[in-house]
Amino acid sequence: MTSPAKFKKDKEIIAEYDTQVKEIRAQLTEQMKCLDQQCELRVQLLQDLQDFFRKKAEIEMDYSRNLEKLAERFLAKTRSTKDQQFKKDQNVLSPVNCWNLLLNQVKRESRDHTTLSDIYLNNIIPRFVQVSEDSGRLFKKSKEVGQQLQDDLMKVLNELYSVMKTYHMYNADSISAQSKLKEAEKQEEKQIGKSVKQEDRQTPRSPDSTSNVRIEEKHVRRSSVKKIEKMKEKRQAKYTENKLKAIKARNEYLLALEATNASVFKYYIHDLSDLIDQCCDLGYHASLNRALRTFLSAELNLEQSKHEGLDAIENAVENLDATSDKQRLMEMYNNVFCPPMKFEFQPHMGDMASQLCAQQPVQSELVQRCQQLQSRLSTLKIENEEVKKTMEATLQTIQDIVTVEDFDVSDCFQYSNSMESVKSTVSETFMSKPSIAKRRANQQETEQFYFTKMKEYLEGRNLITKLQAKHDLLQKTLGESQRTDCSLARRSSTVRKQDSSQAIPLVVESCIRFISRHGLQHEGIFRVSGSQVEVNDIKNAFERGEDPLAGDQNDHDMDSIAGVLKLYFRGLEHPLFPKDIFHDLMACVTMDNLQERALHIRKVLLVLPKTTLIIMRYLFAFLNHLSQFSEENMMDPYNLAICFGPSLMSVPEGHDQVSCQAHVNELIKTIIIQHENIFPNPRELEGPIYSRGGSTEDYCDSPHGETTSAEDSTQDVAAEHHTSDDECEPIEAIAKFDYVGRTARELSFKKGASLLLYQRASDDWWEGRHNGIDGLIPHQYIVVQDTLIS
Repeated sequence: MTSPAKFKKDKEIIAEYDTQVKEIRAQLTEQMKCLDQQCELRVQLLQDLQDFFRKKAEIEMDYSRNLEKLAERFLAKTRSTKDQQFKKDQNVLSPVNCWNLLLNQVKRESRDHTTLSDIYLNNIIPRFVQVSEDSGRLFKKSKEVGQQLQDDLMKVLNELYSVMKTYHMYNADSISAQSKLKEAEKQEEKQIGKSVKQEDRQTPRSPDSTSNVRIEEKHVRRSSVKKIEKMKEKRQAKYTENKLKAIKARNEYLLALEATNASVFKYYIHDLSDLIDQCCDLGYHASLNRALRTFLSAELNLEQSKHEGLDAIENAVENLDATSDKQRLMEMYNNVFCPPMKFEFQPHMGDMASQLCAQQPVQSELVQRCQQLQSRLSTLKIENEEVKKTMEATLQTIQDIVTVEDFDVSDCFQYSNSMESVKSTVSETFMSKPSIAKRRANQQETEQFYFTKMKEYLEGRNLITKLQAKHDLLQKTLGESQRTDCSLARRSSTVRKQDSSQAIPLVVESCIRFISRHGLQHEGIFRVSGSQVEVNDIKNAFERGEDPLAGDQNDHDMDSIAGVLKLYFRGLEHPLFPKDIFHDLMACVTMDNLQERALHIRKVLLVLPKTTLIIMRYLFAFLNHLSQFSEENMMDPYNLAICFGPSLMSVPEGHDQVSCQAHVNELIKTIIIQHENIFPNPRELEGPIYSRGGSTEDYCDSPHGETTSAEDSTQDVAAEHHTSDDECEPIEAIAKFDYVGRTARELSFKKGASLLLYQRASDDWWEGRHNGIDGLIPHQYIVVQDTLIS
């Protein structure tokens, strides 16, 4: 039985958990209320806009009629002149000509304002009605998605509650069993001591009857001892069983706790943002933009002199931005949308362990579980990535529909000498086209498909988040997630330069150089799509023979530059990996041994032309360098392979695209990791190689004995370095913080890394070495051993 104190402690833990869950539930309710309010405000805004333009149309029509009456009044007066000859003569006079032009201008203004009134009633107002209908319909669908996400989140919290209670129950049983075991041990010791004392009191000389009695008593005592021993064994087994259950329950609790925290963080940081971005605001701002641009077009064509007043509206329309509105909304209701506190492990009384138990007998179970999670995550990520691509393509289709530039009504203000009626002028406007019904039907059908994929993607990402959290915790506990920090030795700068454009295309060299200098830590590099406009501009510049990325300017979008590089390889007439070696390369992927696989890939690739091998060596050296920053850019070799696989190697027709693409991705991943073992070195294959600074270095043998080769230069540098080492013993230091080098000369390292220092370069810098690479080390980021310089 648990003591009252333990029972009270359990109640406090449960009460604390309930309080935190209630706060989250209240937040979720307020979030829905907040989104409801936003929808109501939008509907009210659209209604006000409709009423405004309806009233303005009436005013414009009244103004047009008044102008028409004014013009007709003076024209009739002119026509009523009795002396027509006099009238005809007067027409040649400049004052009368100005008067006639003035009357014609009034009639033209009357027609313009009639046109403006018609545009308000038959074009702009129906647009606002359409936006209102779309907004209400889309918000309803968004609310369903949001409610589903909240239900999933509450389900995760309830699962955590059940696992926590199970853990506390099993731990209480374990403590109780341990107490009973100790009690049995005490009884056994007491019984054995009692038997020993009684045997000592017996005398060796005693009558036969007395001897028989004592033998019988001795037999009874031994039987009692055996019963106690049996009871102890049972309690020992019970304690062992309950202890194992408690350990497993604690492991499950910790895994569920990690998954819950990850799910909560994902919901507040990603899901809410995506819900507002891609659901609640789906087309609202763009449609409102179109409607207001229609108004601007009419007003600007009506009267150019009104530019100053309309500029303010133009700026407001230009500033219609769903992202900014979302940011303002979340800042206004920060207490509603901010993530809650992270759930902390609540240990049961007496349980001091707060980590997963990876010791036997649960170690093998955890290892197997970690492997199963890793396998499932790989499959889920591939599937979810495909769903995401489909969703993004559908979203782009919707955006193309709602952002079509059909707001220009300048044709409505073009008049001929035949004085055509206003109705014929506006008969072909946006809202009166017969195709509008079909386009609306296509839009709604596309929206329905998008929401289906959006829901599928969010559910998949939610599952991946939970499984990834469990996998990472298991992997960390089992000691399998050590990051390999491998870096290439720095090449000597005293090498002979060649014209790299002969071997490496300018677009490849320039894009890689730019990314290597400015984008190694850019999150989602090659995975996130860039601006299509900027991609086309950069691509066209390269096609003209220019280098738009030359110099040290960093004013380009990194995702757009990455898109240009992928687009170049995707657009090659002949893929970098020819189709005639496709089957040979696929056979290499089936090999389990990585070194053996790399050797066979090398044999297959060596049949390719020299120029192709040089480009491959350059590209994959860069991708390997990029993957070493995966903790910052989230692009490990596998993710890079997913991005570059379809661009570098196309699957031949007649093959299963899905399964073959997975093998292609595995091949590209292997080449990224094993590129040094696959491609010939500069001595075997002359040509440019990729260097860490993003530049191109050429290595070739000198045709004359007097010219220094790259290898000789490197040996000279190494000899000088070793000489300095002999003169001054290196000093060991430890990194206090993480540091990322800003130039090729500065070394990058992690907190706790061991560094070798050669000498002080300045008050703030050391010359040293890390992971076999020489460079500069900042003094403020390291701790030098006490045996160093005082």
